[in-house]
Amino acid sequence: MSNSRTVIIAGVGGQGNILASRVLGLAAMKAGFDVKVSEVHGMSQRGGSVITYVRYGDEVISPVVTEGEADYVITFEILESARWISLLKKNGVLLTGKKKIPPVPVLSGAREYPEGIEEMLEKKGIDYLSIDAESIAKTAGLKKAENIVMLGAFAAYSDLDIEFFFDAMKDVVPERFFEINKTAFIAGYDEVKNR
Repeated sequence: MSNSRTVIIAGVGGQGNILASRVLGLAAMKAGFDVKVSEVHGMSQRGGSVITYVRYGDEVISPVVTEGEADYVITFEILESARWISLLKKNGVLLTGKKKIPPVPVLSGAREYPEGIEEMLEKKGIDYLSIDAESIAKTAGLKKAENIVMLGAFAAYSDLDIEFFFDAMKDVVPERFFEINKTAFIAGYDEVKNR
């Protein structure tokens, strides 16, 4: 897997994890890379965790990712960062949305939503960026585009030209939503580039 990149995308069911991974995988293919994608849905219909592995490079044998292998971990919900941080390699990058979505045990009153997640992540000494993707998506005009905002943030770090992402979105996103998703993507990209 020479020159390969491993990206983990994690969120809660309904946050657009699968769409984001499809756009990323297709963008990497359009850039000429070999791509492997694997999805784990869990209890996604009930607000459960959804994780996708995207690997791209000159030659990729398997999409499976083990602890400490991911170059990037992108999460759409802050608790998912704590859940999947162990997959990040030593010099990797964590991009997380600030949104909190209580899991079923919290909603039922059996547990409390964990506090201090951002503080714990900051203490790990990793390259870590927390993004208010929900607010950025609302400003862009489509609240549900948090996933695309986060993908734009990732693009600011990645070795893929943003035009490949736009071409991929044209293939994956319904035409009537393309421009607003492009706006959300650029807003996420600028959020990173302007820091």
